[in-house]
Amino acid sequence: QVQLVESGGGLVQPGGSLRLSCAASGSIFRTYVMGWYRQSPGKQRELVASSFSGGNTNYADSVKGRFTISGDNAKNTVYLQMNSLKPEDTAVYYCNAVKAADMRYTYWGQGTQVTVSS
Repeated sequence: QVQLVESGGGLVQPGGSLRLSCAASGSIFRTYVMGWYRQSPGKQRELVASSFSGGNTNYADSVKGRFTISGDNAKNTVYLQMNSLKPEDTAVYYCNAVKAADMRYTYWGQGTQVTVSS
């Protein structure tokens, strides 16, 4: 059983930056695909970024070049660095972990609110 806890959300001005953290309950980076999703009112949850084993990263077109997913295996933590934030980035951001060998093992964090507004 994997527990994920997000942190780092908040209110930021357009063009600003924010770094989200997702702390996992154990060492999972080598066997789980890590991802960040977001969901805003009236929209479906969408994949923002994903990574496996600290590499093989993938980004949504809307955030490519602005967001970076990374991890620190020693700290069992994955990060989402968000730069050049736009109002449309406003959403609840969720950390996700999926066991690469068996996708039935899927875990979600509680989410952290990111609001981009002037």
